Amino acid sequence: MFRRERSIPLRGSAAALCNNLSVLQLPVRNLTHFGVVHGPSAQLLSAAPEGVPLAQRQLQAKEGAGVSPPLITQVHWCVLPFRVLLVLTSHRGIQMYESDGSVMVYWHALDAGDASLVQAVFARGIAASGHFICVGMWSGRVLVFDIPAKGPNIVLSEELAGHQTPVTDIATEPAQGQDCVADVVTADDSGLLCVWRSGPKFKLLTRIPGFGVPCPSVQLWQGTIAAGYGNGQVRLYEASTGTLHVQIDAHARAICALDLAPEVGKLLSAAEDTFVHIWKLSRSPEGGYIEVEHCHGECVPDTQVCGARFCDPSGSSFAVTGYDLAEILRFSSILSPVQQRKGRPNWPTCYKQRRIQSPTAHRSSPLPTRSCCQHTVSHW
Repeated sequence: MFRRERSIPLRGSAAALCNNLSVLQLPVRNLTHFGVVHGPSAQLLSAAPEGVPLAQRQLQAKEGAGVSPPLITQVHWCVLPFRVLLVLTSHRGIQMYESDGSVMVYWHALDAGDASLVQAVFARGIAASGHFICVGMWSGRVLVFDIPAKGPNIVLSEELAGHQTPVTDIATEPAQGQDCVADVVTADDSGLLCVWRSGPKFKLLTRIPGFGVPCPSVQLWQGTIAAGYGNGQVRLYEASTGTLHVQIDAHARAICALDLAPEVGKLLSAAEDTFVHIWKLSRSPEGGYIEVEHCHGECVPDTQVCGARFCDPSGSSFAVTGYDLAEILRFSSILSPVQQRKGRPNWPTCYKQRRIQSPTAHRSSPLPTRSCCQHTVSHW
């Protein structure tokens, strides 16, 4: 169970963009950084554990060529092995800053030469993999930047061509020295997922076809892809093969954000239906299939949710932003740390390679169903 904590006020409101919240926890300093996009600016806030804002900074999109101020599309902290960079994407380019936003260390202008007159030009989708930072483009390309241990000598090392429609999101996880491991996944407006292996040269391992709806948000955990779609579904795939394991009818409207707590395998999903759900992912030790447990559902009344993130790797707290909402909502678990590690007591149902319908996703299913602990479960 989670309870509402003190909100963090914003100078402006959050723009209606998917994944419009970034969180960076600094345990050594007992601080948490939050980043939110509003039009041509990004708001950066530092807060104490009690939610007291300690510092705020506002970053503007670099204007480049053009008359009107460019709109920022995403802000995201990229945690590399040797440094942390703050990355902003906009309709004009890609900006990289030191983690506190004080110094811009790199600027990459977008080339609109191959865009049609009616096509919007922008960058969107940011993730770090090893010493690389990957950024998605309106054209479907993914730019891979090689980041040095320090200094501004950042190099565009590669452009990945796997998508035909604009990239929506990118997710990564540490490869941990394994060969042929799938450690990067990219998503686009058609719902297509491309799975890559990072390295000096990125390699496309597999494509997971879409089914007619966008995939605004994607996550990667222990070789499992969690993809959130515009029809409210969350689908879990095997990253190495593209095999569909679980389909969850999680929300009644489009999903706008997914996040993972890697230490415990918790998945957070947020959507335009005003709900935030938390799920527990695990692998069966016997068969290796994916198991899913529904942990918590939180309604944010009268709010078009546009961003949601865990605030710590154990998933004991999370934050939510909403369109035209001038605050960051915070929620924390009322379970003890021991219960957090073990999982919620008495979770009633475990779903194994099934189609699950959330209590808030009121839609019919053509498959035979049965009622089970207020969830509608349909077997594949």
